[in-house]
Amino acid sequence: MKFAYLIMGTIFDSKKDKASIHNGVSQIIGVSNIEEACKIAKELQNEGIDCIELCGGFGEEGARKIIEATENKTAVGFAVHLEEQNDIYKKLFGK
Repeated sequence: MKFAYLIMGTIFDSKKDKASIHNGVSQIIGVSNIEEACKIAKELQNEGIDCIELCGGFGEEGARKIIEATENKTAVGFAVHLEEQNDIYKKLFGK
């Protein structure tokens, strides 16, 4: 299985902010926004990626956009946290 993890934030540039292990079987890529994420997801799909996981910043809405970009033909999931950690996450990410 080929796997990619996308992280999203304005500080990221997908051309520079990426790494892979196991000869590209697993990748991590930073994207600056949802539009760039959709473009990268489609490219990953065309390269044969089987699964794309998303950081929590994407949320359900962002995950749905990635699913749409990949025509629901690639497994897409996103990270979440437990409700009891909401205050910690709000402090950390300012949301």
